[in-house]
Amino acid sequence: VRLSTEQAVRRWGTPASADDVKELFVRFCHGQLDTLPWSDTPLQPESALIQARLAEINSRGFLTINSQPSCNGAASTDKMHGWGPPNGFVYKKAYLEFFVSPSVMKDLLARLDTEPTVTYHAVNKAGELLTNCAEDSANAVTWGVFPSKEILQPTIVERVSFLAWKDEAFDFWNAWARVYDRASPAAALLRAFSDEWYLVNVVENNFQKDSASIFELFDGLGQPLPEKAQ
Repeated sequence: VRLSTEQAVRRWGTPASADDVKELFVRFCHGQLDTLPWSDTPLQPESALIQARLAEINSRGFLTINSQPSCNGAASTDKMHGWGPPNGFVYKKAYLEFFVSPSVMKDLLARLDTEPTVTYHAVNKAGELLTNCAEDSANAVTWGVFPSKEILQPTIVERVSFLAWKDEAFDFWNAWARVYDRASPAAALLRAFSDEWYLVNVVENNFQKDSASIFELFDGLGQPLPEKAQ
């Protein structure tokens, strides 16, 4: 957490419940909060395409820390999706990375396992890994085709990198907890997220689908925030 204690408390308050934490993530999705422990900057412009859906799944306890919409051959100069040199075309698979309660994991995995074009990795702090991917699989989720160049693949989802990242991802909860007195309810709440929840990534490999399709996987799962908190 790159904020002083005073700055962190001023920005994130003192969460007393899981709903308080969910509300912070929802506010971040709506652009009402410019940082979270996992992100020093607001959502990228491309996230405007999925902003409302992101906020909605966060309100039900799928706390997203990374995401991207799908893209099927946008110009490399496109203001929303573009990257790389001019006169190229870029592609992206819809992708989400999030924390989720263990109480929701069983139903979520049952849903994901019915989708032939969806792949996922899920792990808890203890290292219990759940996945439908082969151990050595490497899944390009962003790639570009440019004149006189090989296909570029700047973003790949794979088991090794996911497991290497998970320790840092979970430790951000503990870093946030250290903003508060160790014996406080807020610190205990945030440590419980680290100790008990799962980190999950989900890829919709059919990049020709609309970006909204990945969010349909979460319909009916989780517990919504009370209406006044949204």
